[in-house]
Amino acid sequence: MTLLNTSPIPGATRRAFLGSATSAGSLLAAGRRRFTKPLGAQLYTVRDVLPKQPRETLKAIAALGFKELEIGRADISAHAALFREFKLRPVSSHFETALVTGDWTEWGRNRPPNDYTWDSALDEAKKAGLRYATIPYIRPKERGGLDYYRGFADKMNAAGERARAAGLKLCYHNHAFEFAPIGGVRPFDLLMERFDKTNVGIEMDVFWISMAGEDPAAMLSKYRGRVPLVHLKDKLRGAPVRFSEDVPHETFREVGNGSLDFPGILAAAADSGVEHYFVEQDRCPGDPLASLRMSADYMRKVRFR
Repeated sequence: MTLLNTSPIPGATRRAFLGSATSAGSLLAAGRRRFTKPLGAQLYTVRDVLPKQPRETLKAIAALGFKELEIGRADISAHAALFREFKLRPVSSHFETALVTGDWTEWGRNRPPNDYTWDSALDEAKKAGLRYATIPYIRPKERGGLDYYRGFADKMNAAGERARAAGLKLCYHNHAFEFAPIGGVRPFDLLMERFDKTNVGIEMDVFWISMAGEDPAAMLSKYRGRVPLVHLKDKLRGAPVRFSEDVPHETFREVGNGSLDFPGILAAAADSGVEHYFVEQDRCPGDPLASLRMSADYMRKVRFR
């Protein structure tokens, strides 16, 4: 058996050893980056507490160090004064998909007034100082075959052209269902091929990308320049591939508290041109503000190449 030599290091040798260790540490530190973008929070995370305690909730989010927000359509007018008071900058809002598709069959319960159109949404977003209008979801009963996704992409392109004319960028938020093949073709691939790069970007949700069996860092690199927004959330280690949104609640984890390679993801995001990062927790084990705190703490300490 070989034992580790624990005898004292002679003075000169010790100084040389410490010097070389310091140099190596400096080189390692120099080769790694800190996260320096303004960190954002997706208000969907606090959807159960925000309506009851809007002031306390937004004040707490600001105290956690969040600077930016992604909000819902109703939040634009409901909480604008509080956003200003706590210096929280909304940069993106989710809007009902039916504003783009024109089909309200599955959206009736959340429908805005009948005279509220996509142009109304763009006007409201612009007046609120937003930069992005995001379509977040296609409801299960809306999803059809490949022809449905072709038509959806065409409608998104038209809506994105109008958004660009209004000084905004339209984005589409992915889940995992877009990766389930239909006749050997994945809808996500079809959408990315058909979306007009100038008018439609992607808000990439790294959790759902991973749930679909894909590597989020690789996907960010593949679509360099087309992903201005990301959703950051972690995933339970060992969770199986699943294309539906019906996943066990414990599958959702705070950033840095699961199995995703966030140093790799953040490196790819930085190199791929991501502009805004939103922490989101679809399901929290308890207090959603405690989950946001855990994610924010991780983002402050993480280092990546």
